[in-house]
Amino acid sequence: MHLKKYTIASLLLIVLIGWYVYAFVTQESMSITIFGLVLPPLSIAALVVLPMVLLYVASMLHMSFYALMGVLKLRKYEKDHEKMVDSIIDAYLGKENRSHSFKTQKYQLLGSLVDNATIFPTAEFNAEVDNKKINDVLNVINSIRNGEVADLRKYSLPVSNAIVIQNERNRYKKGVLSAEDILSSPNRYDASLCKEVYVDFVKKAPLHTIEKYKNALTKEALFTILSRINADSDTLVVSNEVLLSLFKAMNLTVSEYIDASKKLAKAMLPEQRMKLFETLSNEDEAAMEAYLFTLFDLEMLTAAKEVLDASSSGEYARFKAYRTLRECGKHFDINLFI
Repeated sequence: MHLKKYTIASLLLIVLIGWYVYAFVTQESMSITIFGLVLPPLSIAALVVLPMVLLYVASMLHMSFYALMGVLKLRKYEKDHEKMVDSIIDAYLGKENRSHSFKTQKYQLLGSLVDNATIFPTAEFNAEVDNKKINDVLNVINSIRNGEVADLRKYSLPVSNAIVIQNERNRYKKGVLSAEDILSSPNRYDASLCKEVYVDFVKKAPLHTIEKYKNALTKEALFTILSRINADSDTLVVSNEVLLSLFKAMNLTVSEYIDASKKLAKAMLPEQRMKLFETLSNEDEAAMEAYLFTLFDLEMLTAAKEVLDASSSGEYARFKAYRTLRECGKHFDINLFI
């Protein structure tokens, strides 16, 4: 019951009973003695309504107390609701190390689940939610997904955040950022984005800038650089010393070393190519087969035979088989054995 309505009804009842007793029962007065103290004479009607007044005051105190407790509990739910909204927003944004403190038991369960989950709004999720903060975040996420650029500063996301990476990628694709802007500030951009941009960068960049930002080198970028050596367009002239430093930065497999030799077969001078893979094979066992491939591809049969003769019986079987065929006068393409 609302306190205001209860007060009006109670006062109306007290007045009616007091008036009824005074008007129709008795108008006399009487004195009351309490602990030996004689109180002034009071109307009997007043003495009748006095317990009712005391009961009204006591009930008001009782209801006010529980109303206050209800208000405090409601405020806890309201605060937890706001924290839950923040928790959902953080989950949408992919924030790490999320931990929100909830006061109510039901929100504690939901909050714990949300804080330890990754939530991705579906691409078709365009419905309006009855919460401005969530709507704003959903609009930001949808715009970034659609290739637009959004302002993420107010969310304080780290550079490694997936949404931040995609937003910076959109800025790069729209020309707001250049590849060198990103590569020259590696602390401001995620390493994966730097490596992705570097692949584009090396397609036309001069050698000195390629070396300058080689911390972002990837295998894909390395093969792009190799394809430009002595090419007809966007030509690069690269010494073996530079190439060796690039190869050493990568952990190439046996097949990748062979692919690198194939990539250099048409453009690089035979002597330079042979010397490059000889040096690589001396420093990395995985490059030995690429060196053998290079020797056979360049028809350096004597040098290849010396390497194979120095190997153990179980090593380089396919190259030994190719050597045997060549010694028997069979001329097959070395690529058939790779």
